[in-house]
Amino acid sequence: MIDESLTNKEKSEKTPDDKVRLFQRKIYLKAKREKDFKFYVLYDKLYLGYFLQEAWRRVKANKGSAGHDGISISDIEEKIGVTDFLLTIQEELQTETYKAQPIQRVYIPKANGKLRPLGIPNIKDRVVQMCCKMVIEPIFEADFEDCSYGFRPRRSAKNAITEIKSNLKKGYRQVYDADLSGFFDNIPHDKLMIMVEKRITDKRILKLLRQWLKTPYYDENNKLHKTKKGTPQGGVISPLLANIYLNVVDKAVNRANGYFQRYGIKMVRYADDFILMGSKIPQHCLEYLKKILDRMGLSLNAEKTSLIDSITESFDFLGFTFRYDKDLFGGSHKYLNIVPSKKSVSKIRDKIRTYLRFNVHKNRWKVAADLSLVLRGWSNYFTIKGVSYPNQAKGSISYYLMNKLYLFYQRKSQRKSKLYRRNAYKVLIQKYKMYNITPFTT
Repeated sequence: MIDESLTNKEKSEKTPDDKVRLFQRKIYLKAKREKDFKFYVLYDKLYLGYFLQEAWRRVKANKGSAGHDGISISDIEEKIGVTDFLLTIQEELQTETYKAQPIQRVYIPKANGKLRPLGIPNIKDRVVQMCCKMVIEPIFEADFEDCSYGFRPRRSAKNAITEIKSNLKKGYRQVYDADLSGFFDNIPHDKLMIMVEKRITDKRILKLLRQWLKTPYYDENNKLHKTKKGTPQGGVISPLLANIYLNVVDKAVNRANGYFQRYGIKMVRYADDFILMGSKIPQHCLEYLKKILDRMGLSLNAEKTSLIDSITESFDFLGFTFRYDKDLFGGSHKYLNIVPSKKSVSKIRDKIRTYLRFNVHKNRWKVAADLSLVLRGWSNYFTIKGVSYPNQAKGSISYYLMNKLYLFYQRKSQRKSKLYRRNAYKVLIQKYKMYNITPFTT
């Protein structure tokens, strides 16, 4: 059995999640109170039983695929055994013999037709990274700025969208929509570690982080490549490291009496996507931002970066379009409209079309359940009460799905389906419990 390093009474009173959160709360408060304190004893927490158990639970909940070794979550549960698996990790961490294995790199299509590299670590490496993340994240959370919303506890894209709306209502009409070129692939390891070492001096933790940063990867042709810079998208620890590095930019924008604060410029950032907002954004502020990024080894994509007046031009952020529409009754007043972007609607249409193309033989209950996951996820993301207005887009998706399902059951098989020439969309909702993305229409 995994050594919990706790008494039996303590074990019975708290779950692994409770124990981890208690530790995180204590270390967060310590970091918040003492801004210059450097944490020097952290590594021994990684191999505590409850940290390993909670790390496993969170990795499993993410439902990721197997890494290069081909070992999946189900393989560990059914063939290896979770307890034996975690005991092996615990022993390797205690004896300091743990070594990260090469990452499997795959490429996923982007909306512009290009490919985005995604690094998939093995399950074991994901569990160790999750342990490390749970230990060090509260330290840096104490230092992060409020303008950052991506991959942080109790923060989400919805919070970022709400903040943007609030800023626009306050008159911050000029928007600098920035796009970093290949951010995750270009983070300089040495400069990133300088940021980490401002808060952590535990050499064994630092050694682990450097190891993960330099882990080689296998490409799709099974050829091994060295890693000289960047942190792989797909790694458990990568979003935290990205936030640590970009916190430099956050602090520069929010610094009292600094370049940006003199003009009341605000920033909203979600991972590597960010915008600046102000009643006026002077050019010299933007030049200063470029200098900061240049010193960090980063650059802006000129084609996707622009300064606009939001009253006359729309802009997209995190899948939403922000635009000012004319009064429907012909007045001169314009009202702010926040809706799902055309790309967001196009993406879900692509998902629906692809699903129906490759799942011809699935029964009606399965089709309804699978489509419900897609529709509910999309709807939950774009529905922000009192902030966004997704009903028109929902209606468009509903109409598209209605037509696609009709055609799907027309050609499902040589023998006529029970939904042949019927309103399959309505039947799947009413009889097979498919999620209704537009409940006001049925």
